[in-house]
Amino acid sequence: MSDLTVAERDRVLAKSALFNPPEATLPDGRRELVGLTREELVAELATLGEKPFRAKQLWHWIYHQGVTDFARMTSIAGPLRERLAERFVVGRPTAAEVQTSADETRKFLFRYRDGQEVETVYIPDRHADRGAVCISTQVGCTLSCRFCHTGTQKLVRNLGAAEIVGQFMAARDSYGEWPSPKDDQPRLLSTIVVMGMGEPLYNYENTAKALRIIMDGEGIGLSRRRITLSTSGVVPMMDRCGEELGVNLAVSLHAVTDELRNEIVPLNRKYPIAELLDACRRYPGASNARRITFEYVMLRGVNDSEAEARELVRLLAGLPAKINLIPFNPWPGSPYLTSTHEQTAKFAAILNDAGYSSPIRRPRGRDISAACGQLKTESERGRKAVA
Repeated sequence: MSDLTVAERDRVLAKSALFNPPEATLPDGRRELVGLTREELVAELATLGEKPFRAKQLWHWIYHQGVTDFARMTSIAGPLRERLAERFVVGRPTAAEVQTSADETRKFLFRYRDGQEVETVYIPDRHADRGAVCISTQVGCTLSCRFCHTGTQKLVRNLGAAEIVGQFMAARDSYGEWPSPKDDQPRLLSTIVVMGMGEPLYNYENTAKALRIIMDGEGIGLSRRRITLSTSGVVPMMDRCGEELGVNLAVSLHAVTDELRNEIVPLNRKYPIAELLDACRRYPGASNARRITFEYVMLRGVNDSEAEARELVRLLAGLPAKINLIPFNPWPGSPYLTSTHEQTAKFAAILNDAGYSSPIRRPRGRDISAACGQLKTESERGRKAVA
């Protein structure tokens, strides 16, 4: 990585820190244990004079068993459980609203201790006992992609690691999926897609901390191959994400020229398509077995021509790639129309003929505004936002 890229990465992190979440401490002074690393958990218990093996026990109860009540942590002696309850809490975000779609997609509106809210979606695979949890990383968003309803909500703040991992844990509560199943057992909540509200690479430190907790084999134990992080193209952070996390990468592309992408994905003005694709080619682990997913929302008469499909093939030459073609999900006031089925099929045929898997994503949860690009809360009302 060049010195220039390192400097830009540091600038991104410094700007992100301006929107950091509040401390994970309750008004009564108790500390939230969810979201702490193993080392931080050891340090907290050391303040009680406890040895590191106690942290291992707690980790098991919190992340493998999903227990929130210290009284139920029966491998820990009763007097210590009482002391833990006095000093700490194992919490969850409050589910202020839960909606279930006709297609069984479930959307959670989670409220945090400071009153801020985000949406999280569980998308079941109706043909198998599994599904994906789409989690958010920020309250609002700073990117303002023109086709995305979430992008109309200004950035309020980042989510902390506890608030990110807590979405998945609360979804598990909803489906009764504790304790964590072994790898050979079916699980409804089988994958995570970091594709909800916010740009995860603009909240990298908290997102990375949460994902490391989720991937820990002695807790939730979700493999990195079952986690996909989606970015609009924060190029300086993509290298670090690949090196440190190694999760699957999805890129919100949506256009094949800088002129159009500048308009519909304004981040492109900072990190144009050529730089973005170079970062994709550098992404560690990218191979035919672990392809990079490119997300392409189909906008009628805007980016859905057969000429643009052929240009997409040219741009991705040599990259192990899959292209998800996403029918545009309308929202009130949106300036775009959904591409016709016929035009989307022609676009997909060109990509498939070139050797790229290009499924047309079936919209899920539209009746509860849970589909791609539809997530939006009213949390920014009356709060400080990014200009």
